Amino acid sequence: MKIRQLTVDDATRYKALRLEALRNHPEAFGSDYEAEKDRPIERYATRLESEQSMTFGAFHENELVGVVTIVCLGPVKMRHRANLFAMYVTPSARKQQVGRQLVEEALCTLKQHPVIEQVHLSVVRTNEAAKALYRSLGFESYAIEPRALKVDDTYHDEELMWYRF
Repeated sequence: MKIRQLTVDDATRYKALRLEALRNHPEAFGSDYEAEKDRPIERYATRLESEQSMTFGAFHENELVGVVTIVCLGPVKMRHRANLFAMYVTPSARKQQVGRQLVEEALCTLKQHPVIEQVHLSVVRTNEAAKALYRSLGFESYAIEPRALKVDDTYHDEELMWYRF
């Protein structure tokens, strides 16, 4: 498994995996498949070259099988924080430590940032596998956001977690 930062050259593969994630797990993401399926590839390329964020990809035999994005916050009073977003591993690559490798790479990169002191994330409260992964890496829960997302007529709570360097 190779983990590396995605570039504009990965935009097509990134979009395909992102749409898979949104289709397979609509409760896990703030966006949705219908909102993103017709977005031009340039929009994803722009996201991948942003100075405020980095997206890491896990590759198995040149196939993108997992992603995670880190976003550094811009406001002066929040510069010590980063957020971890859009974590997804395709089903065929699960239970192979792909998610762990992605988050470890993100944390390693953030640890080297001169002002980042902590990392925040939110995870659907019922996603026990993801919560176990994050806890095993040192993340701690600090709150539950009730009814954070609504998919059709179903509400999903999110667990808020943080990691301190």
